Amino acid sequence: MASLLRRQVVEIPVDFHGFALQDYDDMEVPLPYPEGREVSDDPPFLTAFAMRLDFASAGHTHTAELVAEVWDAEPPHEEGAPWEVEAKAQLVSVSGRLSVELVAGSVPTAIELGAGGLCWQVRARSAGRAAVARLAVRGVPHRVERYLVQFWPTRVVG
Repeated sequence: MASLLRRQVVEIPVDFHGFALQDYDDMEVPLPYPEGREVSDDPPFLTAFAMRLDFASAGHTHTAELVAEVWDAEPPHEEGAPWEVEAKAQLVSVSGRLSVELVAGSVPTAIELGAGGLCWQVRARSAGRAAVARLAVRGVPHRVERYLVQFWPTRVVG
């Protein structure tokens, strides 16, 4: 049975319909955010790059809540949870920490994975997307759109 090792809640000031999680050592990231970011009317919810994950938000400018969970193995799948979208990816982290990147810069809080030099399986979900799309047209919503991003190690890199 999988065990939860750590859980962080981070407030994300989303800009330009998205944000990214990338290795904290940005000198190691081949294509740092926002380079190569997909800009379209209907971008995929999650796009994986080398050492970076891009998330497409349903609102242009707003504050979202991100819950990052680190597990020792694949976590159980919640049945009936209110998620509007879900995606999976893999991410290599040499530092064991992830920065939260925006078009306008970085969020000061790092996501702590706990161990570097690993390849991580990632499951990401989001809710509140329909509501934030409506509300962001008229203002700057706060914590309407929510993300749950779960990480568990799959192999050592290198």
